[in-house]
Amino acid sequence: MARLFETYWPPVYAFIRRKGHSAVDAEDLTQAYFARFFEKDYLADFRPEAGRFRTFLRASVSHFLANEWDRERAQKRGGGQVPVSIDAATAEERLRLEPVDRLTPEAIFERQWAAAVLARCLNLLRDEQAAAGGQDRFERLKSFLGGDGASSGYEALAGELGLTESAVRVAVHRLRKRFCAVLREEVGRTVRLPADVDAEIRWLLETVRGGQ
Repeated sequence: MARLFETYWPPVYAFIRRKGHSAVDAEDLTQAYFARFFEKDYLADFRPEAGRFRTFLRASVSHFLANEWDRERAQKRGGGQVPVSIDAATAEERLRLEPVDRLTPEAIFERQWAAAVLARCLNLLRDEQAAAGGQDRFERLKSFLGGDGASSGYEALAGELGLTESAVRVAVHRLRKRFCAVLREEVGRTVRLPADVDAEIRWLLETVRGGQ
């Protein structure tokens, strides 16, 4: 549950915000939703055979907004609930980068969902590398995860790390391969069948690139 909340509150917050709620109310609503999610064990209602987890979560938030907010807002903020840590300032900064004039709340949710999944995988990989004593190298190599990179970039990094350019390329290749494995594992938790993983990863990448 903690991992789920930590990973997926940004798209939930963005969805609620784009529904017309103020930043303060959106933060309260997000807190209330996840407290309710935990209290009522909404996760038990998820049926993988019925669709992807992101679709389930978005529908769940919509239902919450339509049917439960009036009761929740009558309570004192956080009263009797387990608070969820929310960095509203960062969430607002992300939303300012979105093209508000042409994206629906649903589209915003999906864009923020894709970004949240990729960020989760990057953090998992960072923790993994740090545990093996390679955090500094990871921080220097991570910028190459999204593409082949310019030759000058490899050359400069090789000089910084005291490696050959060939060794840097091998290190980047291995890091990409591991990132792909982490991504497949994470995405596999949100879809019905292993065969759905590739399609969901394509969707994630296309969604993120579409926002650039």
